[in-house]
Amino acid sequence: MSARLKERLNPQAERSTEPDYALIDIIRVPRDESSSPWRQLGYRALWAFGLVVFVTFVVYFDGEGYSEDISLLDAAYYAAVSLTTVGYGDIVPVTPQARFINLIIITPARLVFLVLLVGATLSVLTDKARRTFEIQNWRKQLRNHTVVIGYGTKGAGAVSALLADGVAASQIVVIDSNRASLAHAEHHGLVTIYGSGTKQDILKIAGVEHAQSIVVTPSTDDTAVLCTLSVRELNPKAKIVASVRESENRHLLRQSGADSVVTSAETAGRMLGLATVTPTVVEMMEDLLSPNEGFSVAERPVREFEVGSNPRHLADIVLAVLRNNDLHRVDTADASALKPGDRLLYIKHDMERPVEVTEKDEED
Repeated sequence: MSARLKERLNPQAERSTEPDYALIDIIRVPRDESSSPWRQLGYRALWAFGLVVFVTFVVYFDGEGYSEDISLLDAAYYAAVSLTTVGYGDIVPVTPQARFINLIIITPARLVFLVLLVGATLSVLTDKARRTFEIQNWRKQLRNHTVVIGYGTKGAGAVSALLADGVAASQIVVIDSNRASLAHAEHHGLVTIYGSGTKQDILKIAGVEHAQSIVVTPSTDDTAVLCTLSVRELNPKAKIVASVRESENRHLLRQSGADSVVTSAETAGRMLGLATVTPTVVEMMEDLLSPNEGFSVAERPVREFEVGSNPRHLADIVLAVLRNNDLHRVDTADASALKPGDRLLYIKHDMERPVEVTEKDEED
């Protein structure tokens, strides 16, 4: 068992030490679709085709100035061989007017045509270099970010909550071994890493050593334990929040280094039980847990004029007091009087600003 665990935690190939250009298939840094080289290639091809059409009509309407009678097909042929600098010489301008038009219109169009083709080719060829530079720049600036391991239903929900809480998409990194899930995450502007969250080299690529928090949401509990062990070994100070399906595995996540453990199956079962008896309570709970929808549970520091007050007497609906990393429910004796440095867990309405209680109001 220990040998298998060591093998999974220490991969044979250390991908994190490879150069940035070798990580193009692993790291996907979101960028503006308009900057895609293939889209630019399409735009340039359209412009080149438009130039051919333009020169075709110029030559056709000036057909009398050429060495032979020009049909529309002949004009298109001359435009193509002239713009591509092939110049077979079977059709040539012979009158001064035709030569003048070639000088001031067709020659500049030929130069533009070549620039479009060369630019399109260079754009495609340098795409790999551009992506390498983006990855290199991203890895240098990666600090105090959040890593989400697993982008299934739970992982996507965690990311939605983070985004609703004001965390920038550029500060969230998603790790998953499912390409389809990563494509969905990339569509939402997230940096994605292809690989397993149990592998330390993948975690290093995601910058776990410099991360502020890690959310562990794999599909199985044993994978969650391995991910947590790997993360804690790389970053002893990061805040790790993990999800397990069965409550009997909570202590394993705690022993592995998780700061907070959420039991998904047990929580869902309780919600189902409540729904059969008091469905309105379940609706309210879902509302509280849904970001940017009605009510939500938020955290804020105690204001100076609130020190010494009972949290139940504040305008905000306070649920608990966080003091020295210990959580005290609002109905306990430890939470009867607020102290400097306390933080409040309260119910916030996204559409309305909470009414603050001033010192004058408390005296009244």
